[in-house]
Amino acid sequence: MISRVQTVAFLGIEARPVEVQCALAPGLPAFSIVGLPDKAVSEARDRVRATLAELSIALPSKRITINLSPADLPKIGSHFDLPIAFALLSALEILPPDASDETLVLGELSLDGRLMPVLGALPAALTAAEQDRALLCPKASSSEAAWVDSVRVIGAETLTQVIRHFTGQAIIETAHPGEVHSAVTDKDLSDVKGQEIPKRAMEIAAAGRHHMLMTGPPGSGKSMLAARMPTLLPPLTPSEALETSMIHSIHGLIKDGGIDRTRPFRSPHHTASMAAVVGGGRQAQPGEISLAHNGVLFMDEMPEFARPVLETLRQPIETGEVMIARANAHIKYPCRFQLIAAANPCRCGYMSDANRACARAPQCGEDYLGKISGPLMDRFDLRVMVSSVSLKDLEQRSKGDSSATIAQRVAAAQAIQAKRFQGHPNVRLNADAEGGLLEEIASPDTEGRKYLTRAVERFNLTARGYHRVLRVARTVADLDGDDVINREHISEALYFRLQI
Repeated sequence: MISRVQTVAFLGIEARPVEVQCALAPGLPAFSIVGLPDKAVSEARDRVRATLAELSIALPSKRITINLSPADLPKIGSHFDLPIAFALLSALEILPPDASDETLVLGELSLDGRLMPVLGALPAALTAAEQDRALLCPKASSSEAAWVDSVRVIGAETLTQVIRHFTGQAIIETAHPGEVHSAVTDKDLSDVKGQEIPKRAMEIAAAGRHHMLMTGPPGSGKSMLAARMPTLLPPLTPSEALETSMIHSIHGLIKDGGIDRTRPFRSPHHTASMAAVVGGGRQAQPGEISLAHNGVLFMDEMPEFARPVLETLRQPIETGEVMIARANAHIKYPCRFQLIAAANPCRCGYMSDANRACARAPQCGEDYLGKISGPLMDRFDLRVMVSSVSLKDLEQRSKGDSSATIAQRVAAAQAIQAKRFQGHPNVRLNADAEGGLLEEIASPDTEGRKYLTRAVERFNLTARGYHRVLRVARTVADLDGDDVINREHISEALYFRLQI
């Protein structure tokens, strides 16, 4: 007799179906696991044996073979413990043979029979829903999985509870979704004194999800401005929250099963490796660009990042996804992020101050910012010079608009865009528009067209630069509540395009 249990193997955020088969055969006592298991899966043999001994369940004096099918798919992770134990208990006729016919199982076993939380409960729940199955998982992971409302989630604390549930002795109640979290922050854009032009650029960037680069001397407030970008953005929509949580589930960032509606803000250090930023490593984990999906990726001191790391950003910025290629798999992660970068004008930072600049100025500035290649620089819609704050601005008591006030204008502009892009599932904001759609929504009036034509010829804008000016101008018009793009909108878009 062969017992079968359904579980999953993770390739990125995709949960691939896996069938766990258990066979008991005559022969010398042995317990083997086959089917391309990694070290954690192979060690499940000892955890399952110790757990069953703790429950006073003796293994038969037979050859026990666990096969993880399909055999050519890598099996990685401790979540195979519970499916293996479940299949073995079915083979021993402790559980009914059809107990798992309509259930997908995953979970890690401790030596005393407790079920430990595992990564990837949310993607596994989506796969269970597609297969029209229930999901059995550790209770600590059940509230996360229960966010998929089309699947019945059974959250068990121990293997004993699993046995009692499937033998009808004590039915486990269906799990409920965790709470919706919203991060509380004391950061506000009104905390930044002066810097009205960079604040305006941030408002435009937030409204259209435009990429922005800020340069200025140390202490001018670049990092302070960037840290307040999330306070200008509307909360994640339900579909965006599910997309983002899928990635965070694989990475183990979901706490207490709750879904966070706050947009991600990731700020990797400039010493981060390519695998950390883009994704990769031994198990091809998502990188910072994917963890920032539907949120903000802030790269402070951008020229200090390794050149290969910066260059790998070019394709994900355009496509909104990254493909991590390995010898045995190609894993795709979504990464529709908003890039906010900051840089000093040169290595010493004081190129504009003749009294403090180094002897190599201004050549040092060209060399330093030259670490950001032309193709990557061309992808920044907004380029802003952040000058030093004057003493007068620091001492002023009056503050500018608060984050809440600007966020209302941003939300109004994004509501216009949401209505505009109905019927275009891959286009959410102006920064996503391209081709014929961009020409349709961002066509300037006659005067604006003439002004833009002269600017393209004078400043030798690339085709990408031309289209990005149109996108920013469309966002500026949305903030002003105008249907048609005019010369003023084009002028402001060009101003922020040509500062650096």
